[in-house]
Amino acid sequence: MDRDFLSIDDVTPRELHHLLESAAKIKQSPADYAIRLAGMAVALIFEKPSTRTRVSFEVGVASLGGHPLALSSSELQLGRGETIEDTGRVLSRYCQAIVLRTFGQERLEALAAGASVPVINSLSDYEHPCQILADLLTVIERKGDPAGRTLAYLGDGNNVAHSLLLGGAMLGMHLRVATPTGFEPIPQVVERAEEIATATGGSIAVGNNPEAAARGADVLYTDVWASMGQEREHAERVLVFTPYRIDADKLALAAGDAIVLHCLPAHRGEEITDEVIDGPASAVWDQAENRLHTQKALLLWLLGRE
Repeated sequence: MDRDFLSIDDVTPRELHHLLESAAKIKQSPADYAIRLAGMAVALIFEKPSTRTRVSFEVGVASLGGHPLALSSSELQLGRGETIEDTGRVLSRYCQAIVLRTFGQERLEALAAGASVPVINSLSDYEHPCQILADLLTVIERKGDPAGRTLAYLGDGNNVAHSLLLGGAMLGMHLRVATPTGFEPIPQVVERAEEIATATGGSIAVGNNPEAAARGADVLYTDVWASMGQEREHAERVLVFTPYRIDADKLALAAGDAIVLHCLPAHRGEEITDEVIDGPASAVWDQAENRLHTQKALLLWLLGRE
């Protein structure tokens, strides 16, 4: 039966470790994997703008010997009323996997229900699991075994925060999330992350104090304050979120060798300062590159071509 990757919680901790180990091998020796997807096509559907996700998936599929088909919903009959389930049924006859960036998680679930090939969530309002694969690989590269490490996320309790909570918990990390009041992660995600952390030796802490979250952390992480679809709220959010900016003061509170992550695009001067994102603690550009390697590992695993 085909596996889908709609949530980071669709894999077990053991499978997550395996994916990250595979990604590290692919990064080290990409030529060894150059024809693993020969003769295969992967549909890439984008209902939201994308830079890193689109480019890393297109380049990744091509460098594995496959054929990437990058599509917007306006180019498909989706834009004229065809159901997402029927689109999945049809694309399954042509392609070996489907990648979708969309708004509601229910669209991914509907696509997966219609499709007979693996469906990958390349971002929804609920989760961003492909991003978190790259984040965790970056932590491993910089810090070694992530178990017992503390990651502090400052900002909006959004899709990235949800996937970080789940993925970090799977690796036994200590996750601290600090958001303004009313912007916390969804409770059921926090509860599930706590359940996972209980089994792996990690921990989950969600609060509203950014300084407390940052203190002694091995990793500081932030994201934009207004996600795609929330642009009209931007000015209002800046007023509320400014205390959660990662700047030199926040970095000084963290561990002396702490690294800084941002899933990008960055609104410099808002959620992160130039001094930090361009400074020696920043692992942001390695993090962006690692999208390529982790997504290649994910595709090979889902398609049985490792």
